[in-house]
Amino acid sequence: MTKEFFGTDGIRGLTNKHPMTAEVAMKVGQAAGRHFLRGDYRHRVVIGKDTRLSGYMMENALVAGFTSVGMDVVQVGPMPTPAVALLARSMRADLGVMISASHNPYQDNGIKLFGPDGFKLSDEDELKIESYLQEPARLAKAEDIGRARRFEDARGRYIHALKMALPEHVRLDGLKVVVDCANGAAYQVAPSAFWELGAEVITIGVDPNGRNINDQCGSTDVAALQASVVENQAHIGIALDGDADRLIVVDDKGRIVDGDQIMALIGTSWSRNGLLTGDGIVATVMSNLGLERYLSSQHLNLVRSKVGDRYVLEEMRKGGFNVGGEQSGHMILLDHGTTGDGTVAALQVMGELVETGKPASELLHLFDPVPQLLKNVRYSDGKPLEDAKVKSVIAEAEKELEGTGRLVIRASGTEPLIRVMAEGDNADQVSTVVDRICACVEEVAS
Repeated sequence: MTKEFFGTDGIRGLTNKHPMTAEVAMKVGQAAGRHFLRGDYRHRVVIGKDTRLSGYMMENALVAGFTSVGMDVVQVGPMPTPAVALLARSMRADLGVMISASHNPYQDNGIKLFGPDGFKLSDEDELKIESYLQEPARLAKAEDIGRARRFEDARGRYIHALKMALPEHVRLDGLKVVVDCANGAAYQVAPSAFWELGAEVITIGVDPNGRNINDQCGSTDVAALQASVVENQAHIGIALDGDADRLIVVDDKGRIVDGDQIMALIGTSWSRNGLLTGDGIVATVMSNLGLERYLSSQHLNLVRSKVGDRYVLEEMRKGGFNVGGEQSGHMILLDHGTTGDGTVAALQVMGELVETGKPASELLHLFDPVPQLLKNVRYSDGKPLEDAKVKSVIAEAEKELEGTGRLVIRASGTEPLIRVMAEGDNADQVSTVVDRICACVEEVAS
């Protein structure tokens, strides 16, 4: 059975268009509730969301679905995705649900599901829920309908967990931080955690209105953050995305620091302090060859996974690693959480700034990345990568880069995009290869 609803990161799409409708959301609640009704006790689901206008609609539909099959609901309001995973586990819930489309614009929304262990669901769980979506709902008896309540202490619990991610002796006194919360889920908790640890905090992207999430702010658009860091002479800039599971850093000179450099810092720091497990880190096929070379120079391994934080996590759990992530900024630190957490990763970086006394412009540029170019080609229908002409152009490019670089081409799991990435020691060659493939895909897609 193939998946109709679930992609690489839950269910996602344009709001009020299948599958991201209130009707489908209610059915997802009924199907997921049915799947997790196990045992003779009151079952519970924790539901959080980001700040999208459609979050209210999707939340109410999910509440209706879960309660209709006999599951109690705890609503925590706008909270980061990792906070929902943490609360689901700490509250002994059977299921956690995050309503978010992550870094996408406000018109999109999504549903992410976490099991009672706080980890995202397996393919088997998702396929079972999909099978239940094709069947009539098993509604509870009138006396067994679930209850819904709001949990007011959720922010405080998560802020406490964030602070515990740093050793007790580490404070952020004297550190000037600009944090951009993307007008998203972390707009209250991230600045509060940094301030409580002693940092001087300057905020942007903390005025959500339902429509401005990820709009010229956050980890996908750091221009405002760069300007603010330079203007305020801050030590560091922190950019989160809409659901705060992603982190991009801006150093004290206003330069962007991506996930590869952040992983290099955390991995080597943890290794030096005896905290790193697995003798290396896990990253995706998109991570720069420079990261792999740098880790090798530090006698550490780089294990590559498919693109998507769930696949990074699978490799981490399989190989016993506790640090992993993506170049785009997803950072999974299993000592502190079960899924990507941009705020926890930011605290690791700020802790290193304090402990080493080095400026971010020195601390966060541990290797020189090889020339790498990523371009996206949007398409409306079909499967361009299965076209014979596209396959031929890709094969030629792979032969051209053999021994000097890499080529990674894939369809996005969350948007109708073909992502074309090449890297190698020759920047002109990389650019030529990417442009040639993109032109071919565009021709076929049109």
